[in-house]
Amino acid sequence: MHRATDYLLASAIGSMISFMVVFNTRFGEVSAMSVSFIFNHAIGVVAITIILAFLRIKRGKPAQRQKAPWYLWFGGAFGFLILNSNYITIIHIGASLAMATAVFGQSLGSLLFDLTGFMGRKTYAISRKKAFTLTVSFIGIAIMASQGGTFAIPYVVIGVLTGIITMIQMVYNSRFAAYKGVFFSARNNVLSGLVIAVVVYAITSADTTLKAFASVGEVPVPLMLGGGLLAVLVVSGTNHVIPRIPAIYSALLLSSSQIITSIVLDYYMYDLFSTRLLVGAIVILIGMMGNVFIDWKEKQPVVRP
Repeated sequence: MHRATDYLLASAIGSMISFMVVFNTRFGEVSAMSVSFIFNHAIGVVAITIILAFLRIKRGKPAQRQKAPWYLWFGGAFGFLILNSNYITIIHIGASLAMATAVFGQSLGSLLFDLTGFMGRKTYAISRKKAFTLTVSFIGIAIMASQGGTFAIPYVVIGVLTGIITMIQMVYNSRFAAYKGVFFSARNNVLSGLVIAVVVYAITSADTTLKAFASVGEVPVPLMLGGGLLAVLVVSGTNHVIPRIPAIYSALLLSSSQIITSIVLDYYMYDLFSTRLLVGAIVILIGMMGNVFIDWKEKQPVVRP
């Protein structure tokens, strides 16, 4: 019973990721991306600070944390790139293709980590089977991207790069969390992203940002609060569920629910749907299922008689 609940939670988290990304993008469309980023990160900082305060009261003493290397304190830089890239891809190619390319990029990023051992990861060789499954996923992306007789190569590339950066961020943040704890790491990630965003937007788009802030009261409340609160739920949920179920299932459920939910959101929020989008998504999921299964099988320890 508990395992079934964890599977449902993993699927729900994948859906929440899609909602979070689309909410942030819609907020940026009706206001400005700079306002969306700053507002949602501020909400995230407040929410996680409340959680940390609650945990401290529950423990009755401060948490024991280790000193982390200086270069692990800037995880927000990755978040800044990811959110702005998501905004660009979604408004040009829709949520479903944007999420599909990001999921593919995450798979490609994990493959690069396996090859290079980047950031202290264990190295693994690439098998032909894994290369084939990634090719299948890429064919699915090509099917989705070619709808309407066009092929949005620049935005597909941005989407894939966003997925790779997301994978780097996940590994980077997990290393910081090993020193400081999950929620402290999450708050620092959001806070550093907020500081970076304020500096960058002050230099590049101060007037636009200030004008957009003046009219932020016209933004619907779900868009205003949704992205930041969903980010906290995603962090909390993934840290709860991922250690409790096999990696093969968590990866499959998270990626598949992201893609399926983004197709539904495209239909209802952007009036985008076609047979090619659906077929391409199915092909991507087949490739993802094969890739995750092969990855899990290859990394199983060899039991010798």
